[in-house]
Amino acid sequence: MSKFIATRAIKGAHAAVKMADDTLQDALKKMGPDTPVVFKDKIGGGTAFYLPTIWGLLGTKVQKLGELVPVMDYARGLLPPVPAENMWLPYLGETLDAGAATLYAFETIEAVRFVKGEQPEKKDGFEYNGPINDTQMRAWGIQLVDGRMPGFAALVGCAKSTEVAVKIVRELQSKGQLIFICSNRNGRNVADQLREANVEMGYDTFIVPFGTDIVSAIYALGFATRAALSFGGVEPGDYRRILLYNKFRCFAFVLALGPITDMEYAAAAGAINYGFPAFADTVIPNILPTGITKFEHVVSMPFDDIPGKDDLEKAERLVQRCIELRGIKIKIAKVPIPVAFGPAFEGEVVRKADLACEFGGKGGMCFEWLRMKGLDEVEDGKVTVVGPDMDTFAVGSKNPLAIVVDVAGRKMQKDFEPVLERQIHHMTNGAEGLSHQGQRDITWIRIHKNAVAKGLRLRHFGDILHTCLKNDFGAIVDKVQVTLYTEPDKVKELIEQARAVYKERNARMAGLTDEAVDTFYSCTLCQSFAPTHVCVINPERVGLCGAYSWLDCRAAFEIKPTGPNQPVPKGRAISERTGEWEGVNKFVNEHSQKKIERFTIYSLMDAPMTTCGCCECVMAVIPEANGVMVVSRDDYGMTPCGMTFTTLMGTVGGGLQTPGMMGHGKIYVTSKKFIPVEGGIKRLVWLSKNLKEELAEELKAACEREGVPDLMDKVADGSQVTTVEQLLPFLEGKGHPALSMDSIIG
Repeated sequence: MSKFIATRAIKGAHAAVKMADDTLQDALKKMGPDTPVVFKDKIGGGTAFYLPTIWGLLGTKVQKLGELVPVMDYARGLLPPVPAENMWLPYLGETLDAGAATLYAFETIEAVRFVKGEQPEKKDGFEYNGPINDTQMRAWGIQLVDGRMPGFAALVGCAKSTEVAVKIVRELQSKGQLIFICSNRNGRNVADQLREANVEMGYDTFIVPFGTDIVSAIYALGFATRAALSFGGVEPGDYRRILLYNKFRCFAFVLALGPITDMEYAAAAGAINYGFPAFADTVIPNILPTGITKFEHVVSMPFDDIPGKDDLEKAERLVQRCIELRGIKIKIAKVPIPVAFGPAFEGEVVRKADLACEFGGKGGMCFEWLRMKGLDEVEDGKVTVVGPDMDTFAVGSKNPLAIVVDVAGRKMQKDFEPVLERQIHHMTNGAEGLSHQGQRDITWIRIHKNAVAKGLRLRHFGDILHTCLKNDFGAIVDKVQVTLYTEPDKVKELIEQARAVYKERNARMAGLTDEAVDTFYSCTLCQSFAPTHVCVINPERVGLCGAYSWLDCRAAFEIKPTGPNQPVPKGRAISERTGEWEGVNKFVNEHSQKKIERFTIYSLMDAPMTTCGCCECVMAVIPEANGVMVVSRDDYGMTPCGMTFTTLMGTVGGGLQTPGMMGHGKIYVTSKKFIPVEGGIKRLVWLSKNLKEELAEELKAACEREGVPDLMDKVADGSQVTTVEQLLPFLEGKGHPALSMDSIIG
């Protein structure tokens, strides 16, 4: 490390420790040593990791102001003397110690700011995030660990212009990077520039502005520390393993924009402890824009010296150089669309105020249908839009949409259709300004005004699917052709054809039982929305979305062994009656961020399966009726439990395990394994009218199988009953069997 950098970093570390000392002593005098210390983000989410960098690296649980005193004593002890002009270059270890002292000082300063009510920080009506809460940390931590999110970038300072700042951020997003923002130049930082350009920031967009000064950079290191503790199995205090874990598993880097201060050099030294290099867009003496060597962890890439015809091209190349030098592997294909594309946009929310148009959802009609065709029937790359396009729709309007994807390949099989069809959700969600939920004929797509303004059109849906299907499934897909319909009559005609195919796919499972297999399958596609949700799919129960059966998952695993559909060996049976197996519990625990310890396949009341945001139906116990109700996503009315489908989803969704409430696929209601512990279909006392009609034949067969052929006449729907007060007389008048069964709640 150059003497210039070492000297500036050590000076900055001394300044940081003094600032922390002064701040802490002042707070101790005014508030006392027993004042509690708690980190929380702007939405109130907190952390169970105390002050995470101090706890992780030192093993010290700081819960009160007074407990920071020995931390600062330790930090002072790490500080080497500031090198004089005639001194030799300090050891790299001395500079790294100064960096570590800086991190302890920064976390102390932020702790005091929280005690004083100064965090999360506010500026000109904008509220900075502060630390990342544990729930979000776990969600992103998993993606960093398994490679879906290649790494994170900490942006320090202020870009050359607002346009350059936006370009840098969009380039990082398109490459899957999580983005943290802190520090400033002359009172402005990248967050200010993004606000000027109306770029949304927050957890939904993977852009997190921590604060206006370099001290808030500690939240990025705290995030990295918690990732090692949570996913690396590292014990607090084992600083060496924490640092090594981050160096080799968390591909992060710092990008400093504009002139660098002493304290920023000190913060960079702290980041280098974690193996996170620092890049600068300014000249740093004795540092060249070469690669990172054994002893060099700072790279100077002056912005004006970067090749490019204009500033935006220079910004693009700056980001690309950072990615290359950090050794980050980008797996995303270049998608030819006018908005950014990458996993950073999965989970993005398009709010009503920003809505350009939407397809499906409440009262809408939108579906997706993937079909296998012969090689001579598909023109590769052809995208056709039949009907008006998005730029002609009224702002905020709801419109019909049919997405029909024809694929061909020498190794393609009919069984692979639903597997590839379900990928439409994942692939389209990668586009900036596009939110996709649901699947099959309950798809709901929302488009942001900014995306339409940038030129996003329906044909780009086809470009996304063509690129991603061939990129991800090139082993079986040789050709992809996409047709999008917005003409209401044509959409209505096609949706009936698609529903017939959905029904045919469901029928393939007939005769295959849970007892006949020793392996179930998982689906974790929805973890971008519900990080702790794990769908376990067995032969007699489809996935919550209704799109994946056991056969589909088996096919998906054959296509992509490293994908979201993994085999789940049942293992030793804990209870055949409730459907609980050791192997299932182990898998669920490992893949739910350790949040779910066990769940049963056959019970609604005893540790039921978790629920995501894509389920076709929600089931809930009606204690007064001694039974259950099932409401469909397509039912927008009130239900006897006093909640609509949307309200129920807010209660049970997001990966929660809620005894007495559970999401599921539509066809599950007709399964032999429909909540058998609670009595099966005889417990059904209320069902959405559209499901009664859609599944009439299957429901009739299920009722006859269970010895209650007239049960559907005794089950209420929304056209007859919307309150529990109305439900009880209805059931009594019909003589519903649930009224004479044992209590459902035990």
